[in-house]
Amino acid sequence: GVTLSGGQRQRLAIARALLTDPRILIIDDSTSAIDSATEDRIQQAINKVMEGRTTLLITHRLSQIRRADKILVLHQGRIVDQGSHEALLARCTLYQRIFARYA
Repeated sequence: GVTLSGGQRQRLAIARALLTDPRILIIDDSTSAIDSATEDRIQQAINKVMEGRTTLLITHRLSQIRRADKILVLHQGRIVDQGSHEALLARCTLYQRIFARYA
């Protein structure tokens, strides 16, 4: 059998999901096992595919979080705030701490 790397498996899973042309797309940390250059190419493709559909993006990547229309901030399994990147930076201390840690 053929063994695929983590990044190859992720790209294959994304391609399979997009083949069905879903109205709602759920993407869970889609680029965690991918180098940054490949991540940029995949993210550009995902951004095009997300147009005109609802997308729930679960990620820790700040580059992806910034692009979201609406961000939910979770703490200990609860939603503690929600809003745009700019709004959360202005008012949510937890979001500010998370963002400062990785920025």
